[in-house]
Amino acid sequence: MTPVDALQAALADEHAAVYLSGVLGAQASESTQPQLYAQLSEGYRLHRRNRDRLAALVRAAGAEPVASAVAYAIPAKLDTSAELNDAALQLERRIVKTYGQLVENTAGAERRWALVALDSAAVRQVELRGTPEMFPGSVS
Repeated sequence: MTPVDALQAALADEHAAVYLSGVLGAQASESTQPQLYAQLSEGYRLHRRNRDRLAALVRAAGAEPVASAVAYAIPAKLDTSAELNDAALQLERRIVKTYGQLVENTAGAERRWALVALDSAAVRQVELRGTPEMFPGSVS
């Protein structure tokens, strides 16, 4: 995988993450689920920022950024706090793997940025009651 291919793959995954985190945040209640609502809102902001950064990196590499899909799959059950949390946790697990692949396929400043994004996603995963991993993002 070339560095541009890895950037495009990460961008495609961040498009999906922005979409899904927006849906999840819209299902949470700020008054009855304040901690979850705050986590989902912060995740949405971070995924938007990462998406925009990836698009800029793709452009800087001389390529046209991949467009977002028309729609994305949404988990069937998002009625409870536990279901929302689980969906957000699965999203972060996918993003951790995405950034692990980006770290593997880039160098220099792009790799340093990917490591920060990987670390951030791994922390969010743990905050959502995920299991800490020795090497987050490593493909198993």
